[in-house]
Amino acid sequence: MGNVKVVVDQYDRVSELKAFDQTKTGVKGLVDAGVTKVPRIFINENDKPTISKSDENEISLIPTIDLKGINDDSATRAQIVKKVKEASERSGIFQIINHELPLSIMDEMIEGVRRFNEQDAEVKKKYYTRDRTKRFQYNSNMDIYTEPTASWKDNLLGRMVPNPPHSHELPDVCRDIMFEYTEYVTKVGNTVYELLSEALGLEPSHLKEIGCVDSVNIVGNYYPACPEPELTFGITSHVDYGLLAILLQDKVGGLQFLYQHQWIDVPVVSGGLIINVGDFIQLITNDKFKSVRHRALANKERARISVATFMTPIPSPSDNMRLYGPIKELVTEDEPAIYKDTTFHDFLTSYYTPNVDGTTAHLKDFKL
Repeated sequence: MGNVKVVVDQYDRVSELKAFDQTKTGVKGLVDAGVTKVPRIFINENDKPTISKSDENEISLIPTIDLKGINDDSATRAQIVKKVKEASERSGIFQIINHELPLSIMDEMIEGVRRFNEQDAEVKKKYYTRDRTKRFQYNSNMDIYTEPTASWKDNLLGRMVPNPPHSHELPDVCRDIMFEYTEYVTKVGNTVYELLSEALGLEPSHLKEIGCVDSVNIVGNYYPACPEPELTFGITSHVDYGLLAILLQDKVGGLQFLYQHQWIDVPVVSGGLIINVGDFIQLITNDKFKSVRHRALANKERARISVATFMTPIPSPSDNMRLYGPIKELVTEDEPAIYKDTTFHDFLTSYYTPNVDGTTAHLKDFKL
């Protein structure tokens, strides 16, 4: 018998991740260097991008809710609350228009993220960090060492409330707009939380009073053009950890959400903000509201930008030891509590702690 040649796969994922991370130039650095093949750390072997052809019935799963006249009369507000309730219970995602965030501020926020990511690499490098305590962070893939596959994106993070960065901590190219955007998007968030409270049959201030809006983080996502978008994702499939995310996206599109095992495109709506329901609000509403799984496709032709705002309880255990569980007004003899009580810090820790197979349990960890 002849000799059998054994081919050994020499791929060392951790070493390649470290080498990529140590460049401090992110995915944009790969593109600037002229890469024509997607490096293996970005290739998703378990999931492949698909282009959805959404029909009218599928588009109705992500309604565009007009907030115009929300404070003018009770009948208009009641109709808006009804639409928010239906979307939160059905698909966990909807868009809002005619909100408190001016279009000019939205556009400038997108441009601020663009300016930061498209400036000279040496200028950006001084902000590159994986120190989660910093109030401004720039890196590529916040969880690159724990996620099974890296996403084709770079991101900046501003921890804006309750202890905002000092002016000198923010880059010149996006400093002013990050402060201004935070001011306006927080107003939008407060309005949405009021609508969600009312949709649950509670007082408008209920979610605010239990600390759900005490922390505000702004995340700017920059997805460079990708040479092989069929092999990777702008961001891999995931569910947000918090109560909700307020998402601003540019005109490129590419966001998809999962509904009944089918990926559905999220349309680009001028002046629209996307509201994603997260795991934590599913927990405190005792499964009345459903968190939404979503992802973003990579784009071969041009870069895509989005800005996500997360308004949550304060995660630090030293500042917030409040226990959260299913809201008592929503628990009855016929609908008993499904989840146990937890602090937001413990919930967040579970969210970011991977299992042996690289997945995270999320809500399963908190089932009674």
